[in-house]
Amino acid sequence: MSVTLGHYLTLGAVLFALSVTGIFLNRKNLIVLLMAIELMLLAVNMNFVAFSHYLGDIQGQVFVFFILTVAAAESAIGLAILVLLFRNRSSINVDELNTLKG
Repeated sequence: MSVTLGHYLTLGAVLFALSVTGIFLNRKNLIVLLMAIELMLLAVNMNFVAFSHYLGDIQGQVFVFFILTVAAAESAIGLAILVLLFRNRSSINVDELNTLKG
């Protein structure tokens, strides 16, 4: 039995559905929300790589490289903001962060 494109797309859809479920079920903890968003990006990236492999084109893999670069920068900035919020408020509860003014 060989692994087909449908297997990869099914796994990507399951990961994407898990991340959407994680976002809707847990709206309290900011770290879990960031992890769910990263899981969503990885599910989409897996679909890009699967299509790229089965079509014999490298453009999808290059696109994934750029997405991962932006996601790494986003994670670093998001975690830095999270650390600053925790130092100032002693909590990372999303409900308590809605009173921020900029």
